Amino acid sequence: MSPVRRRDALRLAGTALALSACGVKGRAATPDVTSFWAGKRRTGRLSWANWPGYIEDDRATLTAFEKDTGIRVAYREAIQEMGPWFGKIRAPLAAGQSIGFDLMVMTNGIQLEQCRRLGYLAPLDLSRLPNFAAHAAPGFRNPSYDPGNAFTVPYEAGITGIAYNTKYVDEEITSIAQLFAPKYRGRVGMMSDAQELGSFGLFSVGVDPETSRPSDWEKAAARLRRQRDDGIVRKYYTQDYVDAVSKGDVWLTMAWSGDVYTLTSPDVKFVVPSEGGTLWTDNLCIPRTASSPVDALTLMDWLYLPAHNAPLTEFVNYITPVSGVQEIVRRDAAQATGRERADLTRLGASPLVFPSASDMARLRRYRRLTPDEQPRYLGIFEPIARGS
Repeated sequence: MSPVRRRDALRLAGTALALSACGVKGRAATPDVTSFWAGKRRTGRLSWANWPGYIEDDRATLTAFEKDTGIRVAYREAIQEMGPWFGKIRAPLAAGQSIGFDLMVMTNGIQLEQCRRLGYLAPLDLSRLPNFAAHAAPGFRNPSYDPGNAFTVPYEAGITGIAYNTKYVDEEITSIAQLFAPKYRGRVGMMSDAQELGSFGLFSVGVDPETSRPSDWEKAAARLRRQRDDGIVRKYYTQDYVDAVSKGDVWLTMAWSGDVYTLTSPDVKFVVPSEGGTLWTDNLCIPRTASSPVDALTLMDWLYLPAHNAPLTEFVNYITPVSGVQEIVRRDAAQATGRERADLTRLGASPLVFPSASDMARLRRYRRLTPDEQPRYLGIFEPIARGS
């Protein structure tokens, strides 16, 4: 899998402020489960919008689902960035019209929060998700961005931590504080994304991003500005940090776990810092105007059987939210031969795909911003990467 297929176009900075200013109106989100699902039945078909490279090239998972359930799936790699995706769907959803999809994958963050608050998402009938109840890993239940999994269940996830090149760094990197060390002046990479950058700034001043307050944001931003003004940061990256840290243009950088896993260089290591790292989650959710919501819910639950999820994880190489998948990957590795055996053995043992309990305990999610907080937060952190 190419390291740039899932998140190479992430552009939260710049799009989020425009979205916050667009004045979109909508219903207040209420989990009216009974009324929404009353009378709804399977149609035998569904349309799914996802990111590029987020399912097998041969669509084996969809083929297996269709064989098991008789539900036909029209699958499109329609999502490139969250900002433009929300911009595309907000008008029809606000008008109560179809967006042409019954299922979509959205990252926890500003756009998902707007969909949730504006009532654009179908409330989930958790009684129809027995596999989720039985097999969802503890770290993916009841997330702060969607209490009680009222509107979403995780699809795949990743970690924002630190990658460093051992050819140039002669010490073990364990702390976010090392991203601020003068000895690495001009050799540090930071992310330009406001939520990612802000979260690491908050970690660096000892604050949990999820429970942070505006006074914490100002303190974190001040430290990030000092880091920038002291010349420690070589560049604020979107995705191109992967090549930079591999080649030694930067020696240590904020990084996504999935990107680092795809690197073949043994010189680049990934670590969850002692202060904490960010856990971002791509979530399955159903637009409220979906024409086949029962079929979509059926697919969501089907994916939570470990045997169904394992082939998907073996392809995408991101963190699965389904318990029991690691054991299946290891079993598949034992039965494979040649290159496939080596690849699956590496996958089954990787803490980037199957994080340890201690790593998971240090992970936090983005701050869940209210409509009033959003422009303030972005106004504090966005200027840092722009040099203003």
